[in-house]
Amino acid sequence: MLDIKVVRQDPQAVADALKKRGFEFDVAGFVALDARRKQADVESQNLLAERKAASKQIGALIGQGMSVDDAKAQVNETLEKIAAQIDDLTGEAKQVQAELEDLLLAVPNIPADEVPEGASEDDNVEVASWGEPTALAFEAKDHVELGEALGEMDFETAGKITGSRFNVMYGNVARMHRALIQFMLNLHTGEHGYSEIYVPYIVNRDSLRGTGQLPKFEEDLFKLETDQGYYLIPTAEVPVTNVGRDRIFDDAELGEQGVKFACHTPCFRSEAGSYGRDTRGIIRQHQFEKVELVQFVRPTQSDDALEQLTGHAEKVLQRLNLPYRKVILCGGDIGFSARKTYDLEVWLPAQNTYREISSCSNFGDYQARRMQARWRNPETGKPELLHTLNGSGLAVGRTLVAIMENYQRDDGSIEVPEALRPYMGGAEVLSA
Repeated sequence: MLDIKVVRQDPQAVADALKKRGFEFDVAGFVALDARRKQADVESQNLLAERKAASKQIGALIGQGMSVDDAKAQVNETLEKIAAQIDDLTGEAKQVQAELEDLLLAVPNIPADEVPEGASEDDNVEVASWGEPTALAFEAKDHVELGEALGEMDFETAGKITGSRFNVMYGNVARMHRALIQFMLNLHTGEHGYSEIYVPYIVNRDSLRGTGQLPKFEEDLFKLETDQGYYLIPTAEVPVTNVGRDRIFDDAELGEQGVKFACHTPCFRSEAGSYGRDTRGIIRQHQFEKVELVQFVRPTQSDDALEQLTGHAEKVLQRLNLPYRKVILCGGDIGFSARKTYDLEVWLPAQNTYREISSCSNFGDYQARRMQARWRNPETGKPELLHTLNGSGLAVGRTLVAIMENYQRDDGSIEVPEALRPYMGGAEVLSA
């Protein structure tokens, strides 16, 4: 959530900054609500002063010849009226404050200055690339054709079990999927300094509100039909980032590079806004898996931390020898809570294009303010908001797709990347 103090200071400047996203901030609505809140505060302060003055009038009334009982009765009557007015104003102030918070909960983060202008993914800017797009000496098959020919991808059975946008994997393809998870976790915990964490796959509304999924994206979530208000997680970002909710980290806990978690979870998304897109195969499914990287850092560290986190995700692709490019998202494509995002896009020969395989974002203090995730600054001794970051390191299913398509052979077999062979019992090739 945006800092309400910053918005109050110059709401028009905030509106101008949000135009980069194509978002229209309701300046007039905010100013009107804030004026109501200020007026309620002023009137409350005036009534408090009246109450203080009234409570001192008993002696003066007695001095004017009124009996003690009558003086007390008159003053008490005045105090009761003032108390009732104060209660009314306090209730109004709380209501207006709640309306202000609801308004700001629906406002996205302000993009960083370096985020490029643009309206859609077509305006994202490539900043780096690694490897050359795979050139096959034969017509490339996509992962669906390859997987079905191996007898190890079964969309028909998944449709019978559940419905569309689900998958059943068997044998070596299923084993490679598992191998990728192990490989990614070992790389991030062994070389990149992350602590592995296991979290619930079901979260409450407060957790989703804390990371910015609610109230904006409720239609994209799977809500459970229970009285507790539970949801299936859309990404490990939600439960892992909420580890810091309502918490104050000691400076020593942050160490030199902050708190860094790596987490493998399934993810569940209704994909309400993407009907008709990527319906073939496992590019965009209702259930998929990721290894997620989450960091809590001091505000002065988050810009550098984003570069490092993105590099950690890139290292997975490099170890697997998968060609990719790195793009910075434009204002019109950046996520709701992010202030800056890099996407990593892997080369898919069957589509003859790059496709997203990881998004790595710096959220600044946007999520931390919603969650009250803080650290105690040793220089001031006071709690201050942390900065949060996360990124996929990587999306497991899409990595599997990239391997199948980039490592395919003319006979339909698939070479196993060297980095994965220790996790595959030494297997070098997947074949029917």
